[in-house]
Amino acid sequence: MEHDDASRHRHHLTTAIGGEAVKAFVPHPLPPAAPPLDPACYAGNTAAEQALGRLSALSGLVASAEWLIYSSIRKEALLTSQMEGTQATLTDLLDEESGMDVASTTDVSDVTNYLKAFEHVRGKLNAGHGGLPISTRLLCEAHAILMDNVRGEQKLPGEIRRSQNWIGGTRPGNAVHVPPPPAEVGRLLGEMERYIHDPAPALPPLVRVALVHAQFETIHPFLDGNGRIGRLLIAALLEDWKLLPQPLLYVSGQLKAHQAEYYRLLSAIRTEGDWESWVRFFLECTIEAAENAQRSIIDIASLIAADRRKVMAAKDGTVQAIRLFEMLPTMPRFTTKFAAEKLDVSFPTASAAIKVLQDVDILAGSTGQKRNQQFSYKRYIKLLQRFS
Repeated sequence: MEHDDASRHRHHLTTAIGGEAVKAFVPHPLPPAAPPLDPACYAGNTAAEQALGRLSALSGLVASAEWLIYSSIRKEALLTSQMEGTQATLTDLLDEESGMDVASTTDVSDVTNYLKAFEHVRGKLNAGHGGLPISTRLLCEAHAILMDNVRGEQKLPGEIRRSQNWIGGTRPGNAVHVPPPPAEVGRLLGEMERYIHDPAPALPPLVRVALVHAQFETIHPFLDGNGRIGRLLIAALLEDWKLLPQPLLYVSGQLKAHQAEYYRLLSAIRTEGDWESWVRFFLECTIEAAENAQRSIIDIASLIAADRRKVMAAKDGTVQAIRLFEMLPTMPRFTTKFAAEKLDVSFPTASAAIKVLQDVDILAGSTGQKRNQQFSYKRYIKLLQRFS
């Protein structure tokens, strides 16, 4: 194994794979050096931080932060999974969560596993003394959940790879990117972890998030699922570094909207040492995502407030109808049986509550047998679908 090209953007190890010599890219530790990151590339950092601040403030418009967390992490889960080819839709996900039949169970599992992995990471980060910091160990735990019982289950769930991988091409020799050899991965993740926990960082936190994400994707430490874990890392850092009080931002929406540019700029870091274009792009995506999330919060708050007034004014309104309405933002599709279980009431009592919400044009029911009928909070679901 031979070293060559040890500049800012070209640091390779030449190694033999399958009988051919291949140059595997080995990134330098963060932050970029020789030369250091040009401050002009993060001139937009203040605007991005202000956009996140406005988003945080707007979250107070909605009665329950859980409503916003419910919608934002499901959008993020769908969009980040769709970037990897998953075909599941928001309706598929909502149906699966309410116990309905879903045609593409494997694709939905990709999304639900992401949700479970993200909740696991949040739980560990917020667990205090018994938790874990953002670390290789925590990312491995998230990866094990992400890959559980899905198409990537044969690709070492929860384990750092022990073989060479590559991106693009049919083999390492003609690949677009050959990540570091497996023997280097542990060291590189350790360096990245030390950068994350640097007690006196010189760069703004959003810029550091951009750098860490790109570094993780370059290391590509797993045999599968690197893109999703890398984007989960963005969300975890935003919350852990107090840039947001809750996971209100689904930045994967903007990365998916500019997917070709996203991949091109990550590649340019490796081929040209161009960290600056990537940082500039990431900050722009953050601003776009924050503005989209702000609009979504305003629309959700307005809809729920208007519909709550309808329920309170309903002539046949009941306590159970009000209780059911308050559940809708985190249960927008369901059957009567599912509603009865959530309300802890009888089937006829749940049916009566549903009828109240139908009568005031909040819930729409599907056709079919009464006992298996499906109900949807359609206007709310339409809002969620706007950016997913």
